Amino acid sequence: MTTESRTADGPRDPPLAGVQVLDAATLFAGPMAATILADYGADVVKIEHPRRGDPVRDHGPGKDGVGLWWTVLGRNKHTVGLALNTPEGAEIMRRLAACADVLVENFRPGTLERWGLGPEILMALNPRLVVARVTGFGQFGPYASRPGFGTLAEAMSGFAAITGTPEGPPTLPPFGLADGIAALAAAQAVMTALYERDTRSGRGQVVDLAIIEPILSILGPQPIVYDQLGIVQERTGNRSVNNAPRNTYRCRDGKWVAVSTSAHSVAERVMRLVGHPEVVGRPWFTSGVRRAAHAEELDGYVAAWIAERDLPDVMAAFEAAEAAAAPIHDIADVFADPQYQALDTVTTVEDPVLGPVRMQNLLYRLSRTPGRVAWTGRPHGADTYRVLGERAGLGAAELDRLAEAGVIAGEKP
Repeated sequence: MTTESRTADGPRDPPLAGVQVLDAATLFAGPMAATILADYGADVVKIEHPRRGDPVRDHGPGKDGVGLWWTVLGRNKHTVGLALNTPEGAEIMRRLAACADVLVENFRPGTLERWGLGPEILMALNPRLVVARVTGFGQFGPYASRPGFGTLAEAMSGFAAITGTPEGPPTLPPFGLADGIAALAAAQAVMTALYERDTRSGRGQVVDLAIIEPILSILGPQPIVYDQLGIVQERTGNRSVNNAPRNTYRCRDGKWVAVSTSAHSVAERVMRLVGHPEVVGRPWFTSGVRRAAHAEELDGYVAAWIAERDLPDVMAAFEAAEAAAAPIHDIADVFADPQYQALDTVTTVEDPVLGPVRMQNLLYRLSRTPGRVAWTGRPHGADTYRVLGERAGLGAAELDRLAEAGVIAGEKP
């Protein structure tokens, strides 16, 4: 597990220490953005419905009554059960927002406003507040009121249309790709807003992030290619329209390997390695796009060479030739891979119920002020009494009354 850096005077604070974040989002994109901030030291309070909690707690496999996805996504967060849709709950939320730096939410547009928790109200109480609104389609436009999920973004963005084989259907990813990309974008947007606030204006602002947009931004030059040339990219399986050979190839032992030739020099090395240096001198070989037009021929040469060798021999030969290849890993292979082990990409964290668990480590390493995974996702409402007592100024008797009324939920200290 990544630990805090140390100086001669002791441990150094993580980079976002002192940044207070309210995570009132559910499921994936918004909560993951808050998790990224928490990993680097932000003080994140997870606000959940008193009865239902975040649906991610029960999403996917679990063990011993613990949702494993929540164990990861809820890490480094304090948990508070609070009904925002009640007058008393909304008033408590206003108190929390008055001393926070960031609010992350993903309710449908207009929902927080109906509860008296819209940005204009919260930012009047706290002009320094950054409000990150992560929704499927954004805060305005004809689709704004629709329920939105990452799957819809993967469909609408053009991603599914170019994914899969030419003869097959459009293909969706078997995981939350658009949500994950949106989470990365939301965390970066929050940091941009905080930087502007702290270095220039002293004021917060609203981040309007539509999940349908970040995934479109990483799909390469498709928009400008269509605008300027009228070309609509089609499905090509594992092949690329920009270079060749680029595909997955089956080894003699049944394992699979991926090959990339994005750089011309690498394409030359690959073809020499597989015994076909003659193609390197052909006029069309000098351009990645023109090589892609000859993908059938190039793939045939590479596939035949790889099919005669086991994966370890293929990888050794590619490494010696300084050509780019990688084995196709499943998650068990990821755990065993020496490079991932060296990076501690899958790190070990102690969970109070499950014991030692392994999960993804932080996104990146900082040399002087690294973050860390301090704890796993906590039980629903585990910190309600403490957080609301400390930050909303509520006494024990008032907290008991609110719990009896169903406004809050949590374990009494």
